[in-house]
Amino acid sequence: MTTPLEQALAGAAGAARSTARTTPAERAGWLRAAAAALDAAAAELVPLAMSESRLPEARLTGELARTTFQARLFADRLEQGLLHDVRVDHADPDWPMGPRPDIRRTQVPIGPVLVFAAGNFPFAFSVFGGDTVSALAAGCPVVVKAHPGHPELSRRTAAVVAPHLPGGVFALIEGEDAGSAAVQDPRIRAVGFTGSTRGGRALFDLAAARPDPIPFYGELGSTNPVVVTPAGWTARAEEIAAGFAGSVTLGSGQFCTKPGIVLVPDAEAFLAAVPELSAGPMLNERIESGFCAAAGEMAEAVTVVRGEVGGGPVLFRSTAAEVLKRPDLLELEVFGPAALILEYADVPEALQVLDAVGGQLTGTVQGAAADGGADPDAPELVARLAEHAGRVLWNQWPTGVTVSDAQQHGGPYPATTAPLTTSVGTAAAARFLRPVAFQNVPEAALPAELRENAPGPRRVDGITQP
Repeated sequence: MTTPLEQALAGAAGAARSTARTTPAERAGWLRAAAAALDAAAAELVPLAMSESRLPEARLTGELARTTFQARLFADRLEQGLLHDVRVDHADPDWPMGPRPDIRRTQVPIGPVLVFAAGNFPFAFSVFGGDTVSALAAGCPVVVKAHPGHPELSRRTAAVVAPHLPGGVFALIEGEDAGSAAVQDPRIRAVGFTGSTRGGRALFDLAAARPDPIPFYGELGSTNPVVVTPAGWTARAEEIAAGFAGSVTLGSGQFCTKPGIVLVPDAEAFLAAVPELSAGPMLNERIESGFCAAAGEMAEAVTVVRGEVGGGPVLFRSTAAEVLKRPDLLELEVFGPAALILEYADVPEALQVLDAVGGQLTGTVQGAAADGGADPDAPELVARLAEHAGRVLWNQWPTGVTVSDAQQHGGPYPATTAPLTTSVGTAAAARFLRPVAFQNVPEAALPAELRENAPGPRRVDGITQP
């Protein structure tokens, strides 16, 4: 008897070649049709998501809208020819290093992709979330491993989407054993993952240990440091404190971009200005248990100054000097409504802390003026955070990740396993595309986008053409 896993893998492998040869317009059609079907099923899907995730209706309605928006955005970019980095170098007998042959470079689909759905975004990072959509846009069949936090929603979402995709192009599997086996199966050519550092690292190691190692694009953990500058605190104290309170409790702190470490020049004044914190229930008992365990570990090393471990939002306090003696605390992600407030003696000490943090999804500077001109510490703090984070913010908060062309949702390890890529935004499709150069190949045998008069943006003989 064929197992669901074998059926999914065989279907993806069988569809890989035909999927890779579809046109951008065909794939755009798939994405738009699936998005329309999800929108039409919202009255069924949102209540189902509420029942399994403890998330409120408004949040889930907005998340579903984001999910279908990003599918349509990828469809738009496909039709505009913006997902392939097309480069054409014509033959040049006078090339300085010797005669140059005709070389044309494009990107081709990497093959069947395995996607691990996330628990904290039942729509946007799940069955038809960003990883799935970007892989389909790239021309790759997708096998999705459902998250155990919302199994019924996963099955129903798959049932809504599947009829709008060709056979073999999309399948759903369930269970940890099936996910691990799929990572190691030679028919899978890349993996997208959003989840815990522990789980992601275990799967990354499986992918790397294969006889044929494959790319593993894992979004893991991040504590997302925030630095409040002296000038910023003087000019915007109340605004900064209120913004922090809203960000740290948004979604009950269950965002990978939650500000988990806040460096301030005056911890006493900062804590006094932070309004009362409240948060809704956590996604499920497993995540709540993990939050309590991590908060308990933090409480053993620093002081609890707001709330209590296991009782909702909690704030911890220490100094930059003390944490520099325990840099491991800078990587302790307390996934929930919690943050560590660190008082620094001066900006050079705050920079020392930033030098000690690992890879991050985001880094934030809360400074004095909108343009940074009145804040002498802004340039160095922004530059230092860019050494560690994939997205650097000025006078905003990191929760809330828009889907756009310029978005970067990634960063050095342990934020991700692939710091050169993003899992949000249209650049996410590049994870599932492999560059190929065609040298002296006849026009008729070239991929369509490489032919001499093909439409779309490209770089020709070093000059970018619209």
